[in-house]
Amino acid sequence: MTSQQIPYEKFVILVVEDEAHTRAVIKSLLRQIGVRSIVEAAEGKSGLDEVMRSRPHLVFCDVHMAPVDGFAFLKLLRQSKVESMRRTPVVFLTADSQRDTVMFAKEHQVSGYLVKPVSLGSLKTRLDAVLKPV
Repeated sequence: MTSQQIPYEKFVILVVEDEAHTRAVIKSLLRQIGVRSIVEAAEGKSGLDEVMRSRPHLVFCDVHMAPVDGFAFLKLLRQSKVESMRRTPVVFLTADSQRDTVMFAKEHQVSGYLVKPVSLGSLKTRLDAVLKPV
């Protein structure tokens, strides 16, 4: 399936990011790709609430936020009693390539990394990799 055949408009994407400007940039890039349903949260706790409410197909999540960071968000999501929530793909947004971060991400089934600042090309590549049919 080519990327032109991925029905971006049918997917719900959640952006969990504490910086409003970065959230706005990512939402703009997602719209350029064709995503129509974008929800957002400013930190991990509200991100978890949003996952419960909107059941996104994919979450882009910043690693370094307060009070609930991306690590805690991912850990709590993977421990959810709701299987569909536990299986929600999560892509970390970060400039952090420290070994501990990478190991944590692997242990908790992170679906990929996007290095900030995010470009249209890198966002689309990661989106396609996660949303393509198995």
